Amino acid sequence: MSAPGGTIAALIVAAGRGVRAGGGVPKQYRPLGGRAVLARSVAAFADHPRIGPVLVVIGPGDGPLFAAHVGRHVETVPGAESRAGSVRAGLAALAGRGVGRVLIHDGARPLVSAALIDRVIDALEDGPAAAPALPVTDALWRGVEGEVLATQPRDGLFRAQTPQGFHFEAIRAGHAAHAADAADDVTVARDAGLRVRIVAGDEDNLKLTVAEDFMRAEKLLGGAPDIRVGTGYDVHALGPGDGIVLCGVSVPHDGALIGHSDADVAMHAITDALYGALAEGDIGRHFPPSDPQWKGAASEIFLRHAGGRAAERGYRIAAIDCTIVCERPRIGPHAAAMAARIADILGIAPGRVGIKATTSERLGFTGRGEGIAAQATATLIAP
Repeated sequence: MSAPGGTIAALIVAAGRGVRAGGGVPKQYRPLGGRAVLARSVAAFADHPRIGPVLVVIGPGDGPLFAAHVGRHVETVPGAESRAGSVRAGLAALAGRGVGRVLIHDGARPLVSAALIDRVIDALEDGPAAAPALPVTDALWRGVEGEVLATQPRDGLFRAQTPQGFHFEAIRAGHAAHAADAADDVTVARDAGLRVRIVAGDEDNLKLTVAEDFMRAEKLLGGAPDIRVGTGYDVHALGPGDGIVLCGVSVPHDGALIGHSDADVAMHAITDALYGALAEGDIGRHFPPSDPQWKGAASEIFLRHAGGRAAERGYRIAAIDCTIVCERPRIGPHAAAMAARIADILGIAPGRVGIKATTSERLGFTGRGEGIAAQATATLIAP
């Protein structure tokens, strides 16, 4: 049986809650090596040259989680209470798009390799279904209440993995006729009379279920740190007043910075550097100036939010460096207090915050004393 024509689609099932893994959010949105689990699963297929459309089935109401933690521009559809129902929803969304074959993958298997995807695709050239699996090598027992009752022969037993591949119309018909839930799509295919070919699985293609699985996955990633660097730049004009606030520290001056919030130009630059390292835009994206509730707001609100976003995504702040550009006031006498304030807000050591100043040699708006500028760099690191 030759493979049908059309594109090869990937259907990633990620509508579950994953409460056993802990972490406060569904496991597919927890960080793994600095990236969300689901972001890694999506990338494995979206970046594969043989895969066409990628569709992700997410939990109803998980749209904001997906946007925040995955952020990739792939299509999503809401899932159902059962896994089979979620797969049916995904297959229905792919219908009519010229899909000839589909690979159905668990979103909680983030370490799937391109080679494994290729093996499943290749196996579909001469059969309607194929799935990766690993032979069982350990001794098997049957037990009740902590006591071994009998041994179980392991000959011919395999540990199932995903992605499981199918000719699209065959598996769609199989699901339509399969009213009950199913542990995986091979069960549906077998009940529909489809021959399922076994291809070699991969020990690294583990499914994350409990907290210990995350530790193992981190080791499989090689422990190489995920390092991100972001930059920020901000400018505020000077107007009448008797002092300014820089990095949360009040500094006497014969003017005041003008802005929608408290106009802390240095803290704004640092905040934007953190958002930039996370590829999450700038302050205006999270706290729109059109919203009156932020008028006159303390800039530490923005900085705490940016630092919190970094922590939520599994990053720690390795270093902050900020340069304030002005002729006056003198920044040096206040630099240590500024660094300490930034460090306190972000929950890091003051030695990880550098605050310095420079002039523009009396050139431009800063040289004329019309405003103050600041630029910052933030370095984030995840194990």
